[in-house]
Amino acid sequence: MAGSVASSPGATCFGAIEPDCTPVQPRMKALFPDNLAMNYTVCTPVSETHFSPPDPAHKMPGHWLLARLGKRVLRPGGLGLTRIMLDRLGIGARDEVVEFAPGLGVTARLTLNRQPASYTAVERDEAAAATVRRYLTGPRQYCQLGSAEQTGLPDQSATVVYGEAMLTMQGAAQKRRIINEAFRLLKPGGRYGIHELTFTPDDLPETVQEDISREMSRSIHVGARPLATRDWRTLLIEAGFVVQAEATAPMLLLEPRRLIRDEGFFPALRFFLNALLNAEARKRVGSMRQIFRKHRAHLTAISFVAVKP
Repeated sequence: MAGSVASSPGATCFGAIEPDCTPVQPRMKALFPDNLAMNYTVCTPVSETHFSPPDPAHKMPGHWLLARLGKRVLRPGGLGLTRIMLDRLGIGARDEVVEFAPGLGVTARLTLNRQPASYTAVERDEAAAATVRRYLTGPRQYCQLGSAEQTGLPDQSATVVYGEAMLTMQGAAQKRRIINEAFRLLKPGGRYGIHELTFTPDDLPETVQEDISREMSRSIHVGARPLATRDWRTLLIEAGFVVQAEATAPMLLLEPRRLIRDEGFFPALRFFLNALLNAEARKRVGSMRQIFRKHRAHLTAISFVAVKP
């Protein structure tokens, strides 16, 4: 935001020309824990209280709304579980890596830091692909538009394939097609990693699973279809993989402490302020977090690493 204007003692005012300064302490408390709810007065000119051009925040898919507000890490287990997945994939200088649905490129950058022999991203959204391409500065680094279930890449052309927070959003048949595509792309001995959302415990009744999926889908405006851990494992085995490792992490996507840990303090603060300045976005973020909290006893982030024999 442009400039800052002093307002009342002890308050900070973020704004631009002719701002309409309004205290947001009550709304801050709704989003921050008590020890982080600072005394802010935010200047909110009309041009900054809406996306430009105005976007229907009440209709936008949840992950893109969060990204528009400034969130970069959109994985259910956060950067911690992503790093565990990458460590267990053991990406090194000889690996030929394919990433499905890289989104904003956060994991792509972590992978590129490991300097694999090649990196190819397959992304169906042009805007996301353009973001990822900004990070591809070396030889044999590509981002192509396409579908994870039919990439068009050659058989056995990769030693590592991974995807995060994308199988959960697919129906049963699409899940299988994407996992089968990963198997097709991998050379024998190649590794496949996923980072998704799982139901817990394994014997959670199907009716409860369906109710949670329905509520999440309604809140995030995207079909959400997590599986129980044993069902994720079965999908991988049925595709021909041997499961090598798995790890879990709490589903804390919109909790303040996870946001700060994943994004950093000031980016997290900017995310909250952006949400506060847009009534529709604030309502959506609050609704999503409410659903995640309501079902946190039965929702967990999970990562698998499996090997093609």
